[in-house]
Amino acid sequence: MAYYNTYHVKQIQHDRSPCMPHLIIEYSANLEADIAFAELVRALHETAAGIEALPSGGIRTRAARRDNYRVADGHPANGFINVTLRLAEGRPPAIRRIIGEKLFGRLRSFIRPAYEKRPLSLSFEIQEINPEMRWKQSNIRDYMAQRQHD
Repeated sequence: MAYYNTYHVKQIQHDRSPCMPHLIIEYSANLEADIAFAELVRALHETAAGIEALPSGGIRTRAARRDNYRVADGHPANGFINVTLRLAEGRPPAIRRIIGEKLFGRLRSFIRPAYEKRPLSLSFEIQEINPEMRWKQSNIRDYMAQRQHD
């Protein structure tokens, strides 16, 4: 499968299926009054789906509220959002960097109103998964193909 960087400078070939990606949003419970996390899930999922190097049939996006946490000096107003993108191995660093910049940029723009009024720590990380240590099964792509014909 071929991927193109944002500037279409060169084509990168992959010889194995680049399955996944999983976007996992962890956040401190004290942010729910200021951030619509269901909408953040939608926004990041749609952004990921618009990135050519991320196959839409493999994208799974979810948010997990954390009730037990401590941030920095422990002040109760401190909040955090940590987003992890888990990917199958094989994408070159330049492509992963572009993916990260697009998704972190979308995260930053989405949470800007909350960030401007409260202490908030944001982080984003891309993790590659070793295919020898991963087991999976899915029929979602079959259903997606069937819905396109309906």
